[in-house]
Amino acid sequence: MNIQGQAALVTGGASGLGEATARELARLGAKVAILDVNMALAQQVAADIGGVAVQCDITSADSVTAALAAAEQAHGTARILMNIAGVGTAKRVVGKDGTAAPLEDFARVVNINLIGAYNVSRLFAAACAKLSPQEDGERGVMLFTASVAAFDGQVGQQAYSASKGGLVGMTLPMARDLAQHGIRVCTIAPGLFATPLMKTLPEPVQASLAASIPFPSRLGKPEEFAALAAHIVTNTHLNGEVIRLDGALRMAPR
Repeated sequence: MNIQGQAALVTGGASGLGEATARELARLGAKVAILDVNMALAQQVAADIGGVAVQCDITSADSVTAALAAAEQAHGTARILMNIAGVGTAKRVVGKDGTAAPLEDFARVVNINLIGAYNVSRLFAAACAKLSPQEDGERGVMLFTASVAAFDGQVGQQAYSASKGGLVGMTLPMARDLAQHGIRVCTIAPGLFATPLMKTLPEPVQASLAASIPFPSRLGKPEEFAALAAHIVTNTHLNGEVIRLDGALRMAPR
């Protein structure tokens, strides 16, 4: 798909990997709607790239429905969806005091990272399927953002790994399901990236994490994630695939 002139949705586009992806899509000529809970940051990014910021809680069907309607009013029905919003927490199953981890903590992570991504995707797909097909019969493309934790999660990452593993497991059946509508589905599983969250860690910790990456031995750049996301949009034969973007990193148990 040619990105130029297409309407695109980026969840979590106000910062980190989402912001980099929103900026890259806009640079390539897309009309970008940033869907985020942080409207202040979303509006700043939208102003920079000539896009639109839309308040959106991806776990709420009503919120996503309203957000997609607002984005459509501004740019038309989207053919590109970048699911990048998510949270990451770590908690041991049994704490130091011997108590079990709260169930609501696990449920919150899965609800945002997995169910939230599905929520946005199902509503995007329903609207996208009504569009006229382009070359190769393509109507749209969606991206999920998993993590290397889906494959080699660390101690305490049960909820995060489960949510990201769910996205990996959903990729192929979603691609097969939506093939009849000409909508492609791919997933990127990033490793350690220099996001705002990562930069809150002490410098020695960041350096140690970077040194654990075989090559290049540095943290990934959000722009590298964005470049791969954009390539997936433009390469029509990429479908049903999960791509690790991690410098050959395999995470240790802790």
